[in-house]
Amino acid sequence: MLIIDTRESDTIDKALKKYKKKYEKAGILRQLRRRKAFTKPSVNRRAEILKAVYRNQMQIENA
Repeated sequence: MLIIDTRESDTIDKALKKYKKKYEKAGILRQLRRRKAFTKPSVNRRAEILKAVYRNQMQIENA
């Protein structure tokens, strides 16, 4: 649960902006999407390796 500290002088818009910023920073949406479906550790590891290979290829091409 997110708690936003606001002053009496703050408008609703400012409070919403603070809430959205805190919501994104906490990574709640990212976490929900990640938990939506279980992926095996071997699949995660394979995806990380493929990303690393892709990044290396891009660095070689740009160099």
